[in-house]
Amino acid sequence: MILPPRLQSLLVLTAAALGLLSNEAVAFAPASSSTRSTTFFSSTAAKEDSVVIEHNHCQEPGDRDILIRAAKGEITERTPVWLMRQAGRYMAAFRDYSTKYGFRERSETPSMATELSLQCHRKYGMDGIIMFSDILTPLPTLGIDFDVVGGIGPVISTPVQSEADVNALSDAESIDFDATLPFIREILATLSKEAEEANTALIGFVGAPFTLAAYTMEGKSSKHCLVTKKHMMRDERNEDKTMSLFLDKLAVMIGNYGCHQIECGAQVIQLFESWAHQISPSWFEKFAKPAAQKAIQIIKTKHPDVPVIYFANGGSSYLELQRDMGADMIAVDWSIDMAQARQILGPDIPISGNIDPTILFGSKEQIEQAVRDCIDKAGGPGNKHLLNLGHGVMQGTPEEAVGWLVDECKRYKGKQ
Repeated sequence: MILPPRLQSLLVLTAAALGLLSNEAVAFAPASSSTRSTTFFSSTAAKEDSVVIEHNHCQEPGDRDILIRAAKGEITERTPVWLMRQAGRYMAAFRDYSTKYGFRERSETPSMATELSLQCHRKYGMDGIIMFSDILTPLPTLGIDFDVVGGIGPVISTPVQSEADVNALSDAESIDFDATLPFIREILATLSKEAEEANTALIGFVGAPFTLAAYTMEGKSSKHCLVTKKHMMRDERNEDKTMSLFLDKLAVMIGNYGCHQIECGAQVIQLFESWAHQISPSWFEKFAKPAAQKAIQIIKTKHPDVPVIYFANGGSSYLELQRDMGADMIAVDWSIDMAQARQILGPDIPISGNIDPTILFGSKEQIEQAVRDCIDKAGGPGNKHLLNLGHGVMQGTPEEAVGWLVDECKRYKGKQ
């Protein structure tokens, strides 16, 4: 039940006085007039710490697996929706953590990572909860150290610039993820229970081999990715095989890491090729694609019934090369019209995307129209399409705008 506002306030003050609110986000505030009058108890907090759900979605029996069915290419009763970076700094509740704790502390502390994963679903009711983590998280399993520095981003301190450097890394085939990343199992096990209670799906994710190789070789985010491109050119000339060796090692690690996430509770895996915009179609075909295909094949061989989504950010110019990735669904960025993307991929390949994230700074009417247009161009509601943005939710996005997008997607029945 929902407590009276005055009693809720008293409980908050009492908890704060006892020092119970220092590390956990506890929501006692009453729902607004537009929210559902329901409260559920997060298994990440004490049972007396009630958490208000602010949406009226995820009420139908099919909502539990509608995202999974769409990713597998099934016709669904409506178009499901989730958003990349749906857990992010656009939410005030998220900033309560991000302003106090470093990224790795947040993503590797199970209670924090779980809470940050759940905040957006409680508020909006997307069709999937995605684990709050990072594509670089598994790099330490190979002996590659990194940190996320405020104002700079990821900084990787382990040099990988030669064949000897690659050979000195850990054996990708024998990684014990429970020993090297013990927090992953705890986070996903808890989120799996939460997703079941919330009648929605649990999404895991990994970075694609080329993106992780480029991050590592550059040592940080890079505008031109020149160090990595020089490695690819030397590889093409058969002067040095550092790139090929590194990509192969990463592909094995990533494939096995995806399997580990599934075994810990993830029901779908998205593979992020975040730096696809850095490479030409020919280099994608020669380097990035085979490595990603190997990682996907490892996952699909061991877990053939778990759908894998492949997303090449900035790769729409060579979308035709992604038809045979081996993934169940292809996600597309916002730089291509959805109708054109559907035409290139064909009617049988499930597709995810691809609303421009900046639309969320527009009016309610503009956001709702963008949702309808995207769904229609993908073939209509439920036609092997998973609505998403063509990139992540941007910092500064109005919180209500995300709600308008999710609400319209779940409401839209197609052109009359």
